Amino acid sequence: MISADELIALVRTYNPKTNEVLIRAAYDYGGAMHDGQFRHSGEPYFSHPVAVAAILAEQQLDDATLITALLHDTIEDTDASYASVTDLFGEDIAKLVDGVTKLTNLQLNSSETKQAENFRKLFMAMSKDMRVILVKLADRLHNMRTIKSMRPDKQVQKARETMDIFAPLAGRMGMQWMREELEDLAFHVLNPEGRSSIMRRFVTLQRETGDVIQRITGDMRLELEKANIDAEVFGRAKKPYSIWRKMQEKDQSFSRLSDIYGFRIITRSEEDSYRTLGAIHQRWSAVPGRFKDYISQPKTNGYRSIHTTVSGRDGKRVEVQIRTRQMHDVAETGVAAHWSYKDGVRSQNPFAVDPAKWIAQLTEQFDGEDDHEDFLEAVKLEMYSDQVFCFTPKGEVVKLPRGATPIDFAYAIHTRIGSACVGAKVDGMRAPLWTRVKNGQSVEIITAKGQSPQSTWLEIATTGKAKSAIRRSLREADRDRFIKLGRELARSAFNHVGKKATDKAMEAAAKVLRLSEADEVLARLGSAELTGREVVQSIYPDLRVQGGAAVDASRSVIGLEAGQSFERANCCQPLPGERIVGITMRGRGVVVHTIDCERLITFEDKLDQWIDLHWHDGAHAAEYTATLRMTIGNGSGVLGRICTLIGESGANISDLHFLDRKPDFFLLLIYVDLRDVQHLHTLMSGLNAQDDVAAVERYRNIERSDTDMAKSG
Repeated sequence: MISADELIALVRTYNPKTNEVLIRAAYDYGGAMHDGQFRHSGEPYFSHPVAVAAILAEQQLDDATLITALLHDTIEDTDASYASVTDLFGEDIAKLVDGVTKLTNLQLNSSETKQAENFRKLFMAMSKDMRVILVKLADRLHNMRTIKSMRPDKQVQKARETMDIFAPLAGRMGMQWMREELEDLAFHVLNPEGRSSIMRRFVTLQRETGDVIQRITGDMRLELEKANIDAEVFGRAKKPYSIWRKMQEKDQSFSRLSDIYGFRIITRSEEDSYRTLGAIHQRWSAVPGRFKDYISQPKTNGYRSIHTTVSGRDGKRVEVQIRTRQMHDVAETGVAAHWSYKDGVRSQNPFAVDPAKWIAQLTEQFDGEDDHEDFLEAVKLEMYSDQVFCFTPKGEVVKLPRGATPIDFAYAIHTRIGSACVGAKVDGMRAPLWTRVKNGQSVEIITAKGQSPQSTWLEIATTGKAKSAIRRSLREADRDRFIKLGRELARSAFNHVGKKATDKAMEAAAKVLRLSEADEVLARLGSAELTGREVVQSIYPDLRVQGGAAVDASRSVIGLEAGQSFERANCCQPLPGERIVGITMRGRGVVVHTIDCERLITFEDKLDQWIDLHWHDGAHAAEYTATLRMTIGNGSGVLGRICTLIGESGANISDLHFLDRKPDFFLLLIYVDLRDVQHLHTLMSGLNAQDDVAAVERYRNIERSDTDMAKSG
């Protein structure tokens, strides 16, 4: 742990006018508050806030951000209060510390709907003061650097959260170095074998080819000297996770992957950047489709640079980034450049974006989203994507994520234009709506009165805004059909528990579920946004099944040790009456599989984890979900009759999902709650006997992870 003097000395290298007294006071106060607290590694806890402050000092940030880092855990984990921090360090710093505390308390690894709400809160906190998220990112970076002292299950949880949320957020903010390090640290936890494999191949490649980076760097410097361009040249191998992701995206082996080296050229002026590009392209062949000019069309986070890929020595592809020193400073720190200091004054970098405008742009896209899942999808899509720049016929620039289509372009202009889209012209030529637009293309949208979004557009669109607008329009267009279907599903679900799905019951369910009216409950039930079980239990929360006492589902498996918990594997969805085996999983108890489950192959050499189990031979309640894959005729009332039959058989439809809709048939998955395997066979026999059912089979998905359990026992 560095001392207060060492931290202050680090700050003075870029800010000689730093408030040394206040930083020392924060250091002493934080140390006193955390006295007696220790990290999992055994180190004094205060070493963590100090390390976070040092990370931010390396980014040349202001005193308030550094003091917040030193105090960021005091309100949450010590006797310090908001009032005491305010008295000692002022209202602004107290608000920042409180903001970090609230971010820390967000459970970002929870369920999808909850996670969407947490994203909203995260953006709200960012909108008040972006420095809150800068401290939180530095906090996460240090925790990931020291993650080995945590329990294995906690390591996986934190690493996945880092990969899903914090790394892409750092990238979106322009802090590419932090994104890469967070990804690599998380990759080390989530796939250590994959990372080690890439590192070994790098060593082998270097041994076979020598120091390629040094040779290519020397070649580039020589070409720049010939062109009388004064610039710095740096080269590096790309991070293991970046290479792994390219291997997955391109479905290529390491040996076939070409662009694993990256080079950066820092010039004195913007003019020199373009001259450098000319010199590089004159010496090496440019790879078509791999050129991006972010100087003339900068990213929303202020990032400016020229990207090109050329064929270097021995035909190897290398990526080259060209930019000025000021552009480079923003590229390294992104939005954080707004608060960086130089020689004691706020850095006046002309390329640093206004954080308030940046966060307003980011949140504006999602303000109109009422649906939490749509919002979450939009956030993730926008955070993970690179951008392409296209033009309207009038020459206006439209920014879209990589892989966007004319439908995304239309919705980016206006929802009304997107909904009325019937075709598009790309660079003056008619193009299918599924065309992937590229940088610099001109796109013209053709509209027609009476046109409305098609369900197939959901597969074509890539932006969250377009997908949300399409879903909203489809919901409205299909509302009557969904209400009718929902009424059948509600009747079946309520009949299953001996109740009636009356209008009054639906109104009561709407109140409990906080929906506007009974029809909204039925519409969401018909569109599979609600399940019949959820609607029933909103009114009758304690109601389970009719009839006498059944085997308690939590004790339905025999062969476990006292206190040992179990859960059914989602890959094979075992039912009472089937032969089963248990696999012990650290931190999760026992996962129950059917004896013929293909997933068991992965445990063939781990026989110490196997447990011989069997089901209780008593009567079970219909609480065990199985999935049926069905092909049914697309005719009036067909689905309603199917749902009625399932309800009459004593099973309950907990969810359904359409895989394909054609003019003459539907392909769908129906999730039914059953008593046992005999119940399943009886139900399938009854369904097969129906003229409207072309095919029905039990559906098992070996690709589904055991972390997604159908239900606990």
